[in-house]
Amino acid sequence: MNRVGFIASSLLILLALLSSSLFVVDQRQFGVVFALGQIKNVITEPGLHVKLPPPFQNVSYIDKRLLVLESVDAEPMLTAEKQRVVIDWYVRWRITEPTEYIRNVGLDEKAGANQLNRVIRNAFQEEINKRTVKDLLASRDSLVADVKREVLAAVRGAKPWGVDVVDVRITRIDYVEAITESVFKRMVAERQRVANELRSTGAAEGEKIRADADRQREVTVANAYRDAQKVKGEGDAEAARTFAEAFGRDPQFAQFYRSLDAYKASFNKKSDVMVLDPSSEFFKAMRGGGSAAPAAAAKK
Repeated sequence: MNRVGFIASSLLILLALLSSSLFVVDQRQFGVVFALGQIKNVITEPGLHVKLPPPFQNVSYIDKRLLVLESVDAEPMLTAEKQRVVIDWYVRWRITEPTEYIRNVGLDEKAGANQLNRVIRNAFQEEINKRTVKDLLASRDSLVADVKREVLAAVRGAKPWGVDVVDVRITRIDYVEAITESVFKRMVAERQRVANELRSTGAAEGEKIRADADRQREVTVANAYRDAQKVKGEGDAEAARTFAEAFGRDPQFAQFYRSLDAYKASFNKKSDVMVLDPSSEFFKAMRGGGSAAPAAAAKK
C-alpha cells in the first residue's frame, strides 16, 4: 500500500514538474524565458516549448501585434505665432526586438506606450513651435513625417527600444476652448451684422416700394377724381341746359315744379315742423288755389 502511494506521489510530482516545464507560445506573442532574472532565450515561433521549472526559469509574454497608441491629454501647444492649439493624434507601433525592449523599456506593452507617448508629444511640440496655424492646416503630411522621423531617431538611438513606429496620424487640430468660443462669438457677431445689413436693405427697399405704390395710388385716385369731376361737370352742364331749355318753354310750370320739389324736401318726415309766415313766397304755389297748376297743366 505504501508502495502504491509512493508511486502515485511520484507521478503527481513528475506531472507537476512536467507541466511547469512546458509552455505554449501564441502566434500573437513573443515568449521570453528568464533564468534567475536574466534573459535566457526569446521564442518567436508559436508552439509548445520546454524550459526548466521555476525558480530556475520563468517565461513572460510580449505582444508582437501592431499596437495603437492614442493621445490621452488635451494640453495645448504653442505655434510659431504663439497661438494655443490642441492636437489629437494616434500612432501605430510594434515590438520588434523583445530583448532590447525589455532591457531599455520594460516588461510589458504599457511601459513602452508611456515612454512613446512622451517622445511623440515632445516631437509634436517641437514641430508645432516651428509652424503657424495656417501651415499646420495646409501641410499635415509634412508635419507627421517630421514627427515620425524624430520619434524613430529617439527609439533607434544609442539605446534602441526594440520597437518600430509604423505610422503617425493627426485626427484633429483645433484652438483651445477659450479661443474657439471667442472665434465662434466673432462668427456669430459677423453673421448677425450681415443679417442686420440685409434686413436694413430689405426694409429700405420695402419702404421704397411702398412709397412708389402710394404715389401710384394717389396719382390713380387723382386721375379718377379728375375724370369723375369732368364727367360730373358735363352732366351738371347737360342737366342745367336741359332745365334751362325746359324753363324757357314754360316758366310758370317750371316754377310750380320746383316748388313741389321744395315742398317734398321740406316735409320729408312726419315729424318735420316748419314755422313760416303764410304770406311767404314759399307757399305761393299753395295759395294759387289751383290757378297756377291748372294753367300750367292746360298749357302742357
